Amino acid sequence: MTTLIDGKAVAKQVNQATQAEVAKLVEQGVQPGIVVIIVGADPASQIYVRNKNRKAEKLGMHSIVRELPVSTTQAELLSIIAEYNADPSIHGILVQSPLPKQINEPLVTMAIDPKKDVDGFHPTNVGKLVTNFPGNYPVANTPRGIMTMLAAYDIDPAGKTAVVIGRSTIVGKPMAALLTNANATVTIAHSRTADLKAVARTADILVVATGIAHLISGADIKPGATVIDVGMDRDENGKLVGDVDFDSAQGIAGAITPVPGGVGPMTIATLMQTTVELAKWSDLGE
Repeated sequence: MTTLIDGKAVAKQVNQATQAEVAKLVEQGVQPGIVVIIVGADPASQIYVRNKNRKAEKLGMHSIVRELPVSTTQAELLSIIAEYNADPSIHGILVQSPLPKQINEPLVTMAIDPKKDVDGFHPTNVGKLVTNFPGNYPVANTPRGIMTMLAAYDIDPAGKTAVVIGRSTIVGKPMAALLTNANATVTIAHSRTADLKAVARTADILVVATGIAHLISGADIKPGATVIDVGMDRDENGKLVGDVDFDSAQGIAGAITPVPGGVGPMTIATLMQTTVELAKWSDLGE
């Protein structure tokens, strides 16, 4: 029997806790604030940004969506980021990807104050994560949300073999770091991994984040493994599916996240959670 890891249910619990934290901070005179900067009119980005804004407002936060034309220059964007770095009412700054070709994304990431880096992508924060540095700092929201889901279902990575398929700085690499810090033995696999599916079959915890629909099937999963599907793909009929063939994985995996309703809701819930933490840490002078 495969356990369904319900990301919506876990996200609801996270959001309830976040809302309570926001109310507490507001009573103390601090309203957590987030700005999402979007350059251009990418339809998928606009939907995602709108969802973030609605959720922040619903939880009682100060939320700004800064929409910029596709012609925005690098210098103009850096100037706007500097403006929010200096704004004490803003605790989290997020620049939505993808960015137009004239914008250097790594420079944009570097320009955000690490203490306001709500995405957890700044090299300072990534370095702290990788070295398991003590103290408070933001961590990439999708991997952190996955760790929250594992904890909610009493899945302890300690001593387990984990395989992360995908090596992006958004999911794959921080996911591997978090699992390593939680005492799992971690392999990062990717498109050039020799016999990828054989590697996948070694995993007690398998995280798949490639953007390739149904890359992994039930035959590639170790019986009883926990499978976390980060994919958000469209099949030939336009249906939303994951990187894992859910139907063939059921009955083999011990636990699995569905698409949709698994990792997706946790990413936004964790983004909100991180914004509140940044506000708290800012108030403490950290």
